[in-house]
Order: sequence, then C-alpha cells, then structure tokens
Amino acid sequence: MFELSQRSLSNLEGVDADLALVVCDAIKHTNVDFGVIQGLRTLEEQKELVARGASKTMKSKHLDGLAVDLMAYTNAGRASWEIPMYYEVAEAMAEAAIENDVRIRWGGAWSVLDIGNWNGTMADAMNSYIDLRRKQGRTPFIDCPHFELSK
Repeated sequence: MFELSQRSLSNLEGVDADLALVVCDAIKHTNVDFGVIQGLRTLEEQKELVARGASKTMKSKHLDGLAVDLMAYTNAGRASWEIPMYYEVAEAMAEAAIENDVRIRWGGAWSVLDIGNWNGTMADAMNSYIDLRRKQGRTPFIDCPHFELSK
C-alpha cells in the first residue's frame, strides 16, 4: 500500500476538493506508486509551458485547480513515463472516482469524459481515443499523467 508524500500533498493545495479527494483515495487502490507533480498553476507557469510546447492550451484546467498531473514511480522509486504504469494509475483514479461519485477525465483517453463509467480497461480507453482521432484524420494527444474534473 502506498501513501502520498508531503510534497504531493503540498502540490494538491489549491486543487478542487473533489479532485484532491479522488487522488488521495486512488493512492490506496493503486498497484503502482505515484505522486502529484502539479496541481494549481499560475498564468505565468502556463504561459511558459505553452511556449516550451509542454502544454497545448492557455485554457488549462490547472489554472482553476481542476486538474492534476501524476507521476508514476517504479519499484525502485524512479519516475517513469512507461504508459502501462499509467494504465494502473488511471484504473486507481477510476475506482476512486466511482467511490466518491466524481467524474474524472484522463489525458490518456480524452474522448472518455468519465473514466469511472468506462466499460473496459484504461488501455482500451486509450486505444478507443487513438482510433477515434485517426478516423478523424487527427493526431492523438496522449498526456498520461493528466487527470481533470469532468463536469
């Protein structure tokens, strides 16, 4: 069983209470350790991220405390960008969202507006999103660490 670090809890300051609750509960359900690397952002931080290409929009839900970025960690405690680890984090977030009756959207499957109501695995959700974008002739934008409230 994992726990959020003090740094992660600090990074939840200013984040919507429902979203913070889901994150705090998800850590109890996950098979993969994770931490909160970003919650509330300032306008200046968002401008910098867009300028660097690390974000695509100035309308980020991070600006209103309605989004978080979670980093998955290996058993050795190293940060990981391996997508299968984020499937596990998303599964835990979906379970916590159901328990708390909160709608959560995941950056790995943008077309799924509520991962708690998705009927399948998070890998299936991502593949569904990728297939949809390809059918539209558009490039999928995969942001696995990103979770946001979907209202």
